[in-house]
Amino acid sequence: MLAVTNSTGLWGIDGYPVTVEAVARPFMEGFDIVGLGDTAIREAKERVRSAIENSGFDIPDVSITINLAPADKKKEGSSYDLPICVSLMCVFGHIREAASIKERCFIGELSLSGGVRPVSGVLCMCAAAKSAGFTEIYVPEANAKEAAVVEGIKVFGVNNVRQLVDHLNGTQPMMPVESDNSGFDFDSVLHGMDFSEVRGQQRAKRALEIAAAGGHNILLIGPPGSGKSMLAKRLPSILPAMTFDEAMTTTKIHSIAGMLPSDQSLICQRPFRSPHHTLSPVSLSGGGRTPMPGEVSLAHNGVLFLDEFPEFSKSSTEILRQPMEDKEITITRASGRLTYPCSFMLVCAMNPCKCGYYGHPTKKCTCKPRDISNYLSKISGPLLDRIDIQIEVSSLTYDEMSDKMPAESSAEIRERVNKARKIALERFRDDGFGANSNAEMSPSAIRRYCPLDSAGDRILRAAFDRLGMSARAHDRILRLARTIADLADSEYIKAEHIAEAIQLRTLDRKYWGQ
Repeated sequence: MLAVTNSTGLWGIDGYPVTVEAVARPFMEGFDIVGLGDTAIREAKERVRSAIENSGFDIPDVSITINLAPADKKKEGSSYDLPICVSLMCVFGHIREAASIKERCFIGELSLSGGVRPVSGVLCMCAAAKSAGFTEIYVPEANAKEAAVVEGIKVFGVNNVRQLVDHLNGTQPMMPVESDNSGFDFDSVLHGMDFSEVRGQQRAKRALEIAAAGGHNILLIGPPGSGKSMLAKRLPSILPAMTFDEAMTTTKIHSIAGMLPSDQSLICQRPFRSPHHTLSPVSLSGGGRTPMPGEVSLAHNGVLFLDEFPEFSKSSTEILRQPMEDKEITITRASGRLTYPCSFMLVCAMNPCKCGYYGHPTKKCTCKPRDISNYLSKISGPLLDRIDIQIEVSSLTYDEMSDKMPAESSAEIRERVNKARKIALERFRDDGFGANSNAEMSPSAIRRYCPLDSAGDRILRAAFDRLGMSARAHDRILRLARTIADLADSEYIKAEHIAEAIQLRTLDRKYWGQ
């Protein structure tokens, strides 16, 4: 007898339908799984056999063959346990309405006792099941809320094999998980940190506000204890709220990586990733035998914070150059090629030298000139050129530390950021350029939306010639000036907007001597 059930596989953040075929032959004994499965799939026969028997069902002494189609596509993971089990239950007659199984999709790992365990990537697989036309999907109960985020398909959370068989036979029907996407809170602030806790540093706060409003990359450089990390960690509190589509894509990436919290079905706050400087290039970009998302993709729609920037290996930091431009990263391995989105804000913090006091007004630097040069040279010119804002964070004075006046809160700053972002989104709504922020403007969009008056053009020309700017730096200054103008609620880019943008781009001349 032949039985067919349905499941889904993963390829990057996208899923694809997988047909699970089961056939049993009498007069011989065996259990084979074909269809280009990995070790976890080949081991499924032991889990499935034990789960069926421990759920109170018999398995005849027959030859069993399972085929996972399409057979030419590599399949991995333990999520095929449940569909294999359902196929066999249909073959052995334990599930009576085998014909109705064709309209349903099954995902889940089995325990030896017959329980259904959670798996990674359920959100992506549920979206693929909906696209394939399935009306119902059965997932582990621990993954049910995650799957229910996808609208237009009934989601059932399964505890064990016995419960599923009783439901499919109609003896004890299960209730689908309710989907309520209106209940997600996109306005809550990650970490609970606030800019009101930061004393002084008005210029650095202004730079971070501009970065948040336009989605610009930023470098904070200054001596130890000046507040660089403290400022960077509060950046999420002023970023604009995520849209539902952004939240879906971000959640898919974290689901594939197995990093979605068990009590969270959708990531509603922008990610803030802060990896240690000892991470490998593969950890940053993504990879492995089957390419998995790296830190650049886990920071998609959020912030990638690299503290002690020069301490990262040069092979790691140079990886950032292409993703910063293309907003996606392609990983090629023997198993295939995968592309993950990685549209993130890069925030870097660093000391100006090993001891941290090069250029300090009161403390003496103990580093030799060669050591300072070697330390700063760990950051290449092309990478530095891709960082829109470079701001110096100086040490606080006693008067600034003891100031009793309350500092501006993140809520007040975020209100201005949201207003500027709204202006930009209205500008890009129907233009076909595909930008979501000023930092993503293409050269064509820059020519259209960044016209300069004569005074602004003179300032930019003088800076271009005197500072020896690249074409990339020229375009980034215009993007930055567009954001500054939006914060000022100005339709046109004025001379003062260009001047401030240039000031935020010239710190490399002091430390790198360019």
